[in-house]
Amino acid sequence: MESKLKLSRIHRIVEALLFSAKEPLTETQVKLCLGEDNTEFDKIIQDIEEFYKEIESPLTIRKIAQGYKMAIRKEYKKWVARLYQKRGQVHLTKSALETLAIIAYKQPVTRVEIDAIRGVNSDGPMKTLLEKGLIEIRGRKNVPGRPMLYGTTKKFLEYFGLNSLDDLPDIKEIQELNQQSLFSTNENTPPENTEKIFNTQTSSENSQ
Repeated sequence: MESKLKLSRIHRIVEALLFSAKEPLTETQVKLCLGEDNTEFDKIIQDIEEFYKEIESPLTIRKIAQGYKMAIRKEYKKWVARLYQKRGQVHLTKSALETLAIIAYKQPVTRVEIDAIRGVNSDGPMKTLLEKGLIEIRGRKNVPGRPMLYGTTKKFLEYFGLNSLDDLPDIKEIQELNQQSLFSTNENTPPENTEKIFNTQTSSENSQ
């Protein structure tokens, strides 16, 4: 389909940067590449997105982790998922996903607090999540023993397609998010303690 919109050279340059960037592209990075500060970055992104919509492109531009990233529209994701299934992808076990959910919704959180919610030792899942760069140490809690605090990373936002932690789904959306992300689990069922995680989160919020 031919578009009535015409993209200028600077639009094409930004489009090329978006295509080439492995991580979400920030306004600062674009201005450094272009060598000018007066670029209306948000307007350029909006123009490119409108162009994609008009020509019914499978591509879109999403705001992720305080930057912009070229992505595939929702209706095409199932075919892209098949490609990643063939090539191999990041695998998380059910216990790792359960641990990650607890950290995402209750961060910063200690290992003891995670174990208390899960009801089992979380050393294995924690090691996996740290190795994959999905969580990080955020300091120490000011209590006896000063245990380490854990939180999610920018890589966590990128893989799950979130702009910030404010975009985390509620309990009704979390299973759909897992299915649409590029993560896969070794089991097809959601974490067993999902209800407990959210109930704990709600209780914590109500007590504040």
